[in-house]
Amino acid sequence: MNYPLIGISSYELSVQMQPPFKMAGVNVDYKNAVIRAGGIPVMIPQDLLPDQVPDLVERLDGVIISGGGDIHPRFYGQTATHPRLMNIDMVRDETERRLVCAAIERDRPILAICRGHQMLNVALGGTLYQDVETQYSAEIKHDYFFGAERNNYIAHTIDVEPDSKLATLLGHTHINTNSRHHQAIDQIGKGLVVTARATGDDMIEAVEYPEKRFVVGVQWHPENLQDTVLEMRGLFTGLVEAARTTEKVGSEQ
Repeated sequence: MNYPLIGISSYELSVQMQPPFKMAGVNVDYKNAVIRAGGIPVMIPQDLLPDQVPDLVERLDGVIISGGGDIHPRFYGQTATHPRLMNIDMVRDETERRLVCAAIERDRPILAICRGHQMLNVALGGTLYQDVETQYSAEIKHDYFFGAERNNYIAHTIDVEPDSKLATLLGHTHINTNSRHHQAIDQIGKGLVVTARATGDDMIEAVEYPEKRFVVGVQWHPENLQDTVLEMRGLFTGLVEAARTTEKVGSEQ
């Protein structure tokens, strides 16, 4: 059995113990979804040295750019910062930007989730709305920031382009999603196409890079829906299946 190595971008967090200390990690739902799909999850530290990023990507079969805090506006050409920006970590921003670029260059499969979906767009030259509530005419609520017990709360539906990879992975062109974000894609990055929008206000909910084997970004959190919206398993299965061909493609280059 071929178990592809799937790198998952991580973050640092403070643990409230005595004495307090920091840990690096990812939400366990990412790890569980990768294992269920037939891959081996590998945590990617957020503070890799610049030269270490492409070296790591060479060894990985696929990459997940995970969710988290806001991306600093300097990475998409904006100087002003909105007062609602939160949990900015420019070290993580830079590492993930390099991860996206290295994976795109080497045609490694990418699944980019929430913040990761935004970073995929930013790394390819796109921009973001810094705050949806004040900068976008949203007709539905997108920022359902609940505790872990509500991570699978269904917030709204999305409309998926019928001829997209996403429609194939999900098996649907209209599906329920959760939603925990206050930022969103504005101008689309180079090479990307929009493949899903929120039903009701047309906010960009998914993008793809058609010229690559597998590059999919989604604004919601499919890792939290593995047991409630079973179609979401298709995203991770698709990533792992694409990753199984990485070694063969790399040897042919």
